[in-house]
Amino acid sequence: MAIKFQYNKTSVQNLNKQLKIRVRALPTIKNKESALRMEVKKAKDKVHSLDGELRADILKYDGMRSLWNEFEPGLVSVDDVKLEVKKIAGVKTPVLTDIIFSVKEFSLFESPVWFYDGVNILKNIVAIAIEKEIFSVKMELLEKARRKTTQKVNLYEKVQIPGFQEALLKIKRFMEDEENLSKSSQKIVKTRQMMEEAS
Repeated sequence: MAIKFQYNKTSVQNLNKQLKIRVRALPTIKNKESALRMEVKKAKDKVHSLDGELRADILKYDGMRSLWNEFEPGLVSVDDVKLEVKKIAGVKTPVLTDIIFSVKEFSLFESPVWFYDGVNILKNIVAIAIEKEIFSVKMELLEKARRKTTQKVNLYEKVQIPGFQEALLKIKRFMEDEENLSKSSQKIVKTRQMMEEAS
């Protein structure tokens, strides 16, 4: 990124100001990036944990597959999934607060004995699946924010801060050269004046 500047003191002041802003902001941005990295890892671990739990529960009841054919479709349904928003390092993420199920009425006497347990098993499996999905969304949001923050850290650290420092150095060298030339030309003029006065 080419930094635009002029060879004057105003430009030096502006560049110094921009440089200070970035140097001061860099540690905060780095802290945000590491916090996001940690939260992404936590969310990823939770997704893997819930995925394992979900698979284990499904496998546990796999032997009852023939019984599930008797289960009435639509007996259990999800009415609402209640979420809250929680900010993590400035990123709004969803947090599951409640899942509201509705269970159609069924006769405990006419239905198979295991229906009541089946309803609870189904609720549990669905709750795990929903929680896993919400953590997946949370992980994606945090990962997207982490990538943006990493880009900003790299931009500041590898492009802008060195760019401003280099521009300041160029201006200072130019101004020093200009000052040296001015002093040299003054000396030459004085020397000529002295030589003219002497003759």
